Amino acid sequence: MFKLPPKLPLTFTESQGKFRELYSPNDGKLLTSIQQATEEDIYFILASLKKLQCEASKLKPYERSRILLDVARDLKTQVDYLAWVIASEGGKPLKDAKVEALRAISTLELCAEETLRLTGEVIPMERTPAGKDHLAFTVRAPIGPVLAISAFNHPLNLIAHQVGCALASGNCVVLKPASSTPISAFILWEAFKKAGLPENIFQVVTADVALIEKFVSSSEFHFVSFIGSAQVGWEMRKKIARGTRISLEHGGQAAAIIREDADIEAATTALVKGGFYHAGQVCISTQKIFVAQAVMDNFIESFTKKTEALVTGPATDEKTDVGPLIKSSEVERIQEWINEAEKKGAKLILGNKVSGPQKQFLSPTILIEVPRETQLMVDEIFGPVVCINSYEDEEELLSYLNTNSYVFESALFTKDISRALKIAQEISTMTFVINNHTAFRVDQMPFGGHGESGLGMGGVKYAMEEMTRMKQIIIKI
Repeated sequence: MFKLPPKLPLTFTESQGKFRELYSPNDGKLLTSIQQATEEDIYFILASLKKLQCEASKLKPYERSRILLDVARDLKTQVDYLAWVIASEGGKPLKDAKVEALRAISTLELCAEETLRLTGEVIPMERTPAGKDHLAFTVRAPIGPVLAISAFNHPLNLIAHQVGCALASGNCVVLKPASSTPISAFILWEAFKKAGLPENIFQVVTADVALIEKFVSSSEFHFVSFIGSAQVGWEMRKKIARGTRISLEHGGQAAAIIREDADIEAATTALVKGGFYHAGQVCISTQKIFVAQAVMDNFIESFTKKTEALVTGPATDEKTDVGPLIKSSEVERIQEWINEAEKKGAKLILGNKVSGPQKQFLSPTILIEVPRETQLMVDEIFGPVVCINSYEDEEELLSYLNTNSYVFESALFTKDISRALKIAQEISTMTFVINNHTAFRVDQMPFGGHGESGLGMGGVKYAMEEMTRMKQIIIKI
């Protein structure tokens, strides 16, 4: 049986901050206590960033790569423990938590590779007379101190992306993990410390929102990486200092289209995973499924049967497929949306059952023919609910999907690849998946949304480009 330390202190200073108790969403039991930063701690960090950035930028690419690989090797020895921590603090089922731990290790290995590939280019100066007798080239330089604010739903792999990319790019980084899932961040920090990363180049801070806003508005940070709700992220963008860059990774309303020629069994297998993975608490979770009228009945029968087989329960139970939501208030919100949809004509065919000592478990829920104006169809659900609607006119459906403000990922199931590629060109989502669910992601691919779904690009190589700046060097010969 794994255990946690009774208290997790701040990583950077002898703080006098109070400790906040952290409870598991699985059973409400105390996990540990997390020390909260004080206002003095915040100003101490801000005052130290210039010096820390100088230390970070002195690390050569081969040194950064070695440290990242050492951290990855350390985490490989702790995979079962990491999975247990992720399941305990965030409610992600153990089988999926282990996958996340392995992904985080892979992410750090990708960062180690990409830090050796940060290159510029030679500029052809003599293409014009003014460039005669000059040589010029560019290099990628660290952007400067990075503030990373992370989300609860992938408490290890998300911070591996944010912290790993920042350090691989030659920056110092301050991480503010989600208040509900901070334990993974401390484990990652400890691994970097053991790997020999110079002191305080990577710091973990837990604090009240008002204190974190002092970070957000400070010109001492040159880059802010935020993963979380659109409402918070877009407001944050208004507060950052002039010259500070920001990347925002928000949510979506991921939709899947089932054409008449689709392999129904393969589609339902994929979409049950895409819709109910981590209780739907994923920014690219399959939220809406549009099925050609001719195969609607077959699709619903297969999808419902496979959903009924899912086991809802504590995330630390190896049999569990669907764990708790992160807060009981989220269950209440989602049920309000379901009630609204039913009143407007949607039909509930499965789920909407609440359980658990804290009322944080919501059984996988399916509604059909949900009106487009309901909140379930307009906003991000972020819970174990899938809406299934039939369609007849494919062009009208594509026009409707292109009005979506949250433009992240979408999917199409069909055997007609020519038609699929045509739809891929017409649909406005950032990523279009053919014959797999919308929640599919590997960590080396570009990842991000446009519209209200985000700003900037994730994925290791692409995030590192965001966290560096181009520097040009010119020589007169």
